[in-house]
Amino acid sequence: MSEHNYRRVASLKTAAEFGAYLNEIGAALEFDREVEAGAGSPLGQPYQLGEIAIGNRFCILPMEGWDGTTDGRPSELTTRRWRNFGLSGAKLIWGGEAVAVRHDGRANPNQLILNESTVGEIEGLRRTLIEAHEESFGSGAARDLLVGLQLTHSGRFARPNSKSQLEPKIVYHHPLLDRKFGIGAEDACLTDGEIDDLIGDFVRAAVLAQRAGYTFVDLKHCHGYLGHEFLSAMTRSGRYGGSFENRTRFLRELVAGVRRDAPGLLIGVRLSAFDMLPFRMGDDKRGVPESFEGRYEYGFGNDPADPLRIDLTETFQFFELLGELGIQLVCATAGSPYYNPHIQRPAMFPPSDGYQPPEDPLVGVARQIGVTSQLKQRFPEMCLVGSGYTYLQDWLPNVGQHYVRTGQVDFVGLGRMVLSYPDLPADVVAGRPLQGKKVCRTFSDCTTGPRNGLISGCYPLDPFYKNHPQAAQLKELKQRAR
Repeated sequence: MSEHNYRRVASLKTAAEFGAYLNEIGAALEFDREVEAGAGSPLGQPYQLGEIAIGNRFCILPMEGWDGTTDGRPSELTTRRWRNFGLSGAKLIWGGEAVAVRHDGRANPNQLILNESTVGEIEGLRRTLIEAHEESFGSGAARDLLVGLQLTHSGRFARPNSKSQLEPKIVYHHPLLDRKFGIGAEDACLTDGEIDDLIGDFVRAAVLAQRAGYTFVDLKHCHGYLGHEFLSAMTRSGRYGGSFENRTRFLRELVAGVRRDAPGLLIGVRLSAFDMLPFRMGDDKRGVPESFEGRYEYGFGNDPADPLRIDLTETFQFFELLGELGIQLVCATAGSPYYNPHIQRPAMFPPSDGYQPPEDPLVGVARQIGVTSQLKQRFPEMCLVGSGYTYLQDWLPNVGQHYVRTGQVDFVGLGRMVLSYPDLPADVVAGRPLQGKKVCRTFSDCTTGPRNGLISGCYPLDPFYKNHPQAAQLKELKQRAR
């Protein structure tokens, strides 16, 4: 089945059509027929996180722009993106950017790094965001704006020195991912001592984030990066592998260090709540799961006996641990953009090196939203941000409003959508109709660009990137790939 067999969301013009199509494809997704505005808007309601008031229910998710300097500082493009975050109207900024805690943890040679020499510029991003927010929404508007910073090490997917050269730092050998990404048996795993040192780097970065004025840090545990890989390290020996206690030791040590050295700094965790087998391109260009025989002991949130089936047993344990650690801020996501992107970010059009969707992307959206709903119902005390909403396109406000209104999620997280339509939250909360020409249609150019060494941006819909010199390069790359 090609993408032509799935109806485009933009063609579903009425609530009746949208609902009928969801039923037809078996996507268990609920939505409100009308989006409310004004004082009664569920998406415009404040959220109380302890003593902190967060002004509405929209959240900006962290993204990498591939546009920092080689020494880890923000560029004019980075600053422009953060300014747009401030103009968005969203009141929760979840990290804004994935920022590496040291050089060898960068996902690309232009990813931001937080250290003593860059902390001033990282603080400048926060100031730019707040200034833009108050310029757009009035003096004092930032009083109910919560801004955090995502801290990361890219682990298996690190490319610190060359956009085309993987320099992996792995927690364990994964039989499918090692083969997929050219990692040999002779490539060493991080030792327990090296992990101890890395924890120190995370803690030092958290201290700097606090100095730079960020209210919280996200200790990233998603998308196949290092923190996430610890959670599936069942085959690893030593203090950081095997048992659930050992596989969560990395998080527990991080939290202890941050609490010790940066008292008062809030902690959040973005978590891939479930995973599945890696996928590859099949004969018809659709994604198909990699073949694997026996018990699959390389996933988190899926069934080892049937790794295409979600099993939230350990995810629930992880949430219980977060509660014990006093962590209330959680952002739920899924899978990885590197080995099962249709699980992580449903899209009609794959990037240049990707496969066609093996299911209607709305099914993937429903899967993520459904799991997030289960987590919220089981752990109502958690402040829970949902992901996977962008593919809903024109129906995003209707679906987001329903799940917030019914208490199945606290915040609607926006990633790719903000690249094309940064002010969507402001429009929705104010009751203005969506600007159709700015709605992300998941063309995936924001991924195809970086996969080919270019900066990330919405080349089809954002006039700034449409007219950028790299737009012509991207067009040529896509033509060659056909």
